[in-house]
Amino acid sequence: TMAKLMEKTKIYTFIDLFAGAGGLSEGFVRAGFTPLAHIEMDKNACNTLKTRSAFHYLQKNGMLSIYEDYLKHKEERTEGQKLWNQVPKSIIDTTICATIGENTIDGIFKKVDQLKGNNKVDIIIGGPPCQAYSVAGRARMGKKVEKDPRNELYKYYVQFIKRYDPEMFVFENVLGLLTAKRGEPFADLKRLVEELGYDMDCKVQVASQHGVLQNRQRVIIVGWKRVVKGLKSPYHYPELTVEKCPYQVLRDLFSDLPERKAGEGKFCEAVSYVKPLSEMPYLDKSGIRGLLNFTTQHVARPTNENDRKIYKIAVDKWLNEHQRLNYAQLPMELQTHRNTKTFLNRFNVVDPYGCCHTVVAHIAMDGHYYIYPTLNPTLETVRSITVREAARLQSFPDDYFFEGTRTSAFKQIGNAVPVVLAYKIAKGIKKLLL
Repeated sequence: TMAKLMEKTKIYTFIDLFAGAGGLSEGFVRAGFTPLAHIEMDKNACNTLKTRSAFHYLQKNGMLSIYEDYLKHKEERTEGQKLWNQVPKSIIDTTICATIGENTIDGIFKKVDQLKGNNKVDIIIGGPPCQAYSVAGRARMGKKVEKDPRNELYKYYVQFIKRYDPEMFVFENVLGLLTAKRGEPFADLKRLVEELGYDMDCKVQVASQHGVLQNRQRVIIVGWKRVVKGLKSPYHYPELTVEKCPYQVLRDLFSDLPERKAGEGKFCEAVSYVKPLSEMPYLDKSGIRGLLNFTTQHVARPTNENDRKIYKIAVDKWLNEHQRLNYAQLPMELQTHRNTKTFLNRFNVVDPYGCCHTVVAHIAMDGHYYIYPTLNPTLETVRSITVREAARLQSFPDDYFFEGTRTSAFKQIGNAVPVVLAYKIAKGIKKLLL
């Protein structure tokens, strides 16, 4: 039985490539996996990962008060040094801030080798950024997109698989990955991993079918070793049960956060809840309220009066007619964009009575696409969603802190894999692992 016990407590490890703010990683940690390394090029996202690693260390060791203290006294535009200095350096060092490319990959391998020591890497996870595969990227960059070096990042992902020989891997991307360049990159990825002895399967996962209040669709590829210990492996794509979503954004996700007007709230401050957890069943079940009795980053973007007039029209239209605003039909004096042919849906209200539309990185550039569904809206009360609300739509727990600026936090959130979806994938994979 001792051997059985040992078996039960087996530690499964992973490395996270193109880790972003750590949404995918957080899901795996929640399912009981141990991160050996996160690799990410964006400095703010790296700082977020370091802060989160510190959080997990302190939580495990019954020292969460240090983290609470950090959040309560944090000042804007300071990095996380104050917190990072209070945990072992080895914890912070699991985040490698580097751009993966042919000149850097050997140096990154060396660092990962040091971090993993004698540990085996069980899983590799991550989603290479994918400008060339996204509709927005193609629209923005035109023909140039074909030449973008970011299109080749999947090849580096494969090099990590080759070097660390994981049991399985998870590769997340936008739907365009399947069709970009007539499907060549996707076919190439498949061929490369098959040459290394892996089978892979690819499914489009809809976040709202897995406990996230957002209609986000992403390609989740899972690969696994074909042969384990000389036998055909028992691995396959993890089973994910499609769940009905009885919850609503306004009532179940937003209503325990204090009201904000445009420009209100601070990036760094402790924010008390206005309802007990017992009244918020979705937040309880999903783990979104986190472990603290307050949250942070409930800050709304300032907006000018012209935009607020448009927001009010958009919210009224959505609440009363369940219709999206068509920009070309606004009163002329409100149309500051001369372009009335494309992007006519650039003002978009978050659906209060269902799931939100997809949260994307571009939320960092303007809030118009994520207007808060203010009931009985007035010019004073309309606004776009706060950083914390965006994080909740991505099912990040409230104790997650995004380092950097407000703009950077929005971008980190928009790029992430929803934590609850990541958790369900990780749980499914954990069941399979030998």
